[in-house]
Amino acid sequence: MNNKLWKRIGLMALVFGLNYGLDRITKVLAIAYLKGRGAFIYLNGFFRLEYAENSGAFLSLGSTWPAAIKYILLGALPLAVCLYALWHCVFKETRTSWALLITTIVAGGLGNLQDRVFNDFRVVDFLNFGIGNFRTGILNVGDMSVTFGAIALALVIYLAERRGEIESGRNAKKG
Repeated sequence: MNNKLWKRIGLMALVFGLNYGLDRITKVLAIAYLKGRGAFIYLNGFFRLEYAENSGAFLSLGSTWPAAIKYILLGALPLAVCLYALWHCVFKETRTSWALLITTIVAGGLGNLQDRVFNDFRVVDFLNFGIGNFRTGILNVGDMSVTFGAIALALVIYLAERRGEIESGRNAKKG
């Protein structure tokens, strides 16, 4: 492996560690200081800290599924996707910015996957944002890593297409 690849792997490890570590630390703090208490409301209700456990995926999707389906769709499949994504970033992806954003997504995903595996499929959530009745669901730092990484990656890909650095899926030649 060349020096450039080792630098990218080091950056990926740093990005992974920051996202995953912050997710784990904030969940431990949420359990210690928020569990069993009411919501803490700040900035006229814009920001709330409120402990919750989500036994499904996004907005509790799948929370009532049988255990075997949960193991496959909320456990094994996400783990396989995360591991493949990391492998792809190390061995196939040549764009460091893309690798770092994918690593951000994977770190958030693995933080939530750890909760599912070791907490009977319950993911610790504690953040809520919004104005009045227009609010996010209750989420965690891992969710924010996944969301930020996905939006930023889509934007980076879009800008690369606009600059002609890659062909867009709409305009790529078929065959």
